[in-house]
Amino acid sequence: MDKIIEDKELGRLVVRVNARARRLIFRTKSDAIYVSVPPRTGLREVENAIEELRSRLLASRQKLERPALIDLDYRINTELFELSLVSGSSDRFLAHSELGKMQIVCPPTADFTDEKLQEWLRKVIEEALRRNAKIILPPRLQALSSQHHLPFESVQINSSRGRWGSCSSRKKINLSYFLLLLPGHLIDYVLLHELCHTREMNHGDAFWALLDGLTGGKSLELRKELKQYKTEI
Repeated sequence: MDKIIEDKELGRLVVRVNARARRLIFRTKSDAIYVSVPPRTGLREVENAIEELRSRLLASRQKLERPALIDLDYRINTELFELSLVSGSSDRFLAHSELGKMQIVCPPTADFTDEKLQEWLRKVIEEALRRNAKIILPPRLQALSSQHHLPFESVQINSSRGRWGSCSSRKKINLSYFLLLLPGHLIDYVLLHELCHTREMNHGDAFWALLDGLTGGKSLELRKELKQYKTEI
């Protein structure tokens, strides 16, 4: 059962036990800060970690509350997905899409400070990410699966904001469509990470040894690099 901590500065913190966790992991989302903890972790240990990380947690919370404005200067430019907004002459929004690329043509009178417009633009962009991810990611996963002899049962694309991917005990893999916002080598790292779980379901030494062998000994380096990115636009 989740443990809820109400903090005057940080708001709600949701503490969840994760049998696969080896340390405390904090994830800041719009509704709360989620804390994954290993089994038998005491509340005092969690509270001490919160105090040690308070300034960083507060900064991430405040940043989340001020999302980047999507306007004519907004760009997504990654290896697998490009997006731009341009001003047009029509009085309505238009979209031009092809695999891996999207352009949104905006009316000259568009008010990008309008909250409803921002919400709509985010939905449009995320839907484009979803459509592209469903076409791009499964073949890439299958290629890595065949190359390294790590078969999986199925793959689903979802909108997960808490994790880039997951793998069940039945070898069913879930991938967040936000993966398209990553550099190609980090996408492959996440896919290999989940494929390794088809053989090793925990994050024990055998798992990291397997992943290390598939990434040229760079699994921890790539893991650290991945933390610089977020599952959001």
